[in-house]
Amino acid sequence: MALSVVTLGALTTTVAEAGESPVVRTDSGPVRGVDTGEYRSFQGIPFAAPPVGDLRWAPPRRPEPWTAVRDASKPGPRCAQGAGLGSAPSDDEDCLYLNVISPAKPTRKPRPVMVWVHGGSFTSGAGGDYDFKRMALGGDVVVVTVNYRLGVFGFFGHPELGRDSGVFGLQDQQAALRWVQRNARAFGGDPRNVTLFGESAGAMSICAQLASPSAAGLFHRAIIQSGPCTLTWPDGGFFPGVPAGSPYLPRADVEAMGADAAGKLGCADVACLRRLPVKDLVNQPLATPAFGTGLLPEHPAETLKAGHFARVPVLTGVTRDEARLFVALFPGHPFTEEHYRELLRTAFGEKAPLVAARYPSAKHGGPAMAFADAMTDRIWGCPQVGTERLLRERTRTFGYEFADRDAPPLVPAPPGMSLGAAHGTELAYLSDSTAFPAKLTPAQQDLAARMIRYWTAFARTGDPNGEELPKWRPSPRTQSLAPGEIGPVDLAAVHDCGFWAGL
Repeated sequence: MALSVVTLGALTTTVAEAGESPVVRTDSGPVRGVDTGEYRSFQGIPFAAPPVGDLRWAPPRRPEPWTAVRDASKPGPRCAQGAGLGSAPSDDEDCLYLNVISPAKPTRKPRPVMVWVHGGSFTSGAGGDYDFKRMALGGDVVVVTVNYRLGVFGFFGHPELGRDSGVFGLQDQQAALRWVQRNARAFGGDPRNVTLFGESAGAMSICAQLASPSAAGLFHRAIIQSGPCTLTWPDGGFFPGVPAGSPYLPRADVEAMGADAAGKLGCADVACLRRLPVKDLVNQPLATPAFGTGLLPEHPAETLKAGHFARVPVLTGVTRDEARLFVALFPGHPFTEEHYRELLRTAFGEKAPLVAARYPSAKHGGPAMAFADAMTDRIWGCPQVGTERLLRERTRTFGYEFADRDAPPLVPAPPGMSLGAAHGTELAYLSDSTAFPAKLTPAQQDLAARMIRYWTAFARTGDPNGEELPKWRPSPRTQSLAPGEIGPVDLAAVHDCGFWAGL
């Protein structure tokens, strides 16, 4: 076996020949990954101590160091979670692991690092669900995917927990970013050029990290996919029974919810709750990041308005038909016209007739499609326009809309609906997924390659433009991304934002 040793700062990496197992020494201990000759991957690397026992609902701590070479050929356990969309359940709290993938070819100049924060409504998913080898190879970057505590384990609040209430999952993300700062060079990455990117709850997490003083300097660019920082929803607009709100709640509300849940579980204090088994807690409906906390002093939307956020370049966007995924999961398909009108009355009260007139079923392909298109514009498209406006006032911003209406769907379309470019459909163009395997046509593969080049060019320079790519102008221009149709689009017009502003 032929090996060479390369020293990078204080850390040492052993470079193996193609097909052999490379060893990298992290600041906690050595790990042995996999080298295919094309790419190298290291999975299941601890970036924090297991958050169990007294560390349940405590800020993450550095992992205990090890001396023997640790196997890093497979992902670590998923964080505790119930069954989610495309996501397996888990009862494992020992889950703070990350994965690293990079081109196998050595480089003398450190590569940009891209750190992925997965989505899943803050309740499900794992970093290991996403295989970014196409991005690592197509853009010559190092990609890191991370786990973070979910649901009640990541976002529980209680008066006893004080300023840490409701932000443990966000603290985990920052711990992973600090690990990247300490260890990126050992994997060929540049700790001075880190892009934080994520989708859905991962994107909403990035809004929080942009607004977090404790994240300052941990990343240098941000990509926000389908999680506008100003996103709000009306009553029942996101899902039946979900009241009007946003992805973030005041700390006092999160603590009140936690104290109420504790009482129902028969616990008078946090010490009692820490003794409960995972199965008694995992399905508690407590998964909302809190503001008014040490990590997140203000709601991210207010932080953007005040300009108190990290002034890093931002690439941000939505899909053309975001809400169709969520409406497809509503009960009661196929929708009747009366069901549609009832949903509008719940969401908009006396103004419901105005929305019904603006989004008639006959024009939108049926009652369910009309409601989904209205919610796409109200919840996603127009908040995206507002988020871009606030960002570009302070920092260089590039906006996009993923518009491939033939994209592989994440769920089967119910009767009376087509999913189009629904929430999450852009993911298959950037990564391969064990949760949502997808087969792309040649035209879609070409779009995927272009999107990867845009994303990684942005990671490298803060600008997505590159050779042989259609020109992408900064916000207020928006780049539409569809097979054979890449170019500018008026996002506010597409989503009828004049109507929604007047409503």
